[in-house]
Amino acid sequence: MHTPPRLLLSLPLILAVAACGASGSSPSSTTSPTAGRTTAPPTDTATGAAPSSAGTSAPASGSAGPSPVPSTSQSDTEWGRIWDALPPGFPTYPGATQADDAGPEPVSGTFVVNGGEANEIATSMQAALEAATYSTEALSGPLEDGSFVLDSVGQGDCRIQVTATPQGGLTLVAVRYGAACPTP
Repeated sequence: MHTPPRLLLSLPLILAVAACGASGSSPSSTTSPTAGRTTAPPTDTATGAAPSSAGTSAPASGSAGPSPVPSTSQSDTEWGRIWDALPPGFPTYPGATQADDAGPEPVSGTFVVNGGEANEIATSMQAALEAATYSTEALSGPLEDGSFVLDSVGQGDCRIQVTATPQGGLTLVAVRYGAACPTP
């Protein structure tokens, strides 16, 4: 059987295209099957537009130019869209240590406090956020699981939710930092 030369020449191109499209997991994937987390590129909270990747390097002259694209992503939750990280200097409870996100729902930050009471942690976080110019919308609790929920608001549509949940001798503190808040 004779194979036409054009088919032989196009075979490497066909295989390359098939290999690129058949990847089971790509870095640009937007859904994590294990957590139900949706990640989208960061958006400019003032305009709602995705930042452009063109011209992101700083000019050599030292004049003000476009800033680099933020690397922090966002996730959709039942509470609303959140940043996947907290900004530097975000208030935390004294003695709290950063913890791995152990829950099924995405959060911006998770901390654990050894021996702290959930209500004490929630009221301390309330005072710290108010000192950082956020207003308290509500402080609820104790809920059925003993947790306390602090809802705070900032400028514009910025919302923050802090949940302090007792877990035996530890208290888990989960923070949701709303997508309308300044970029972390």
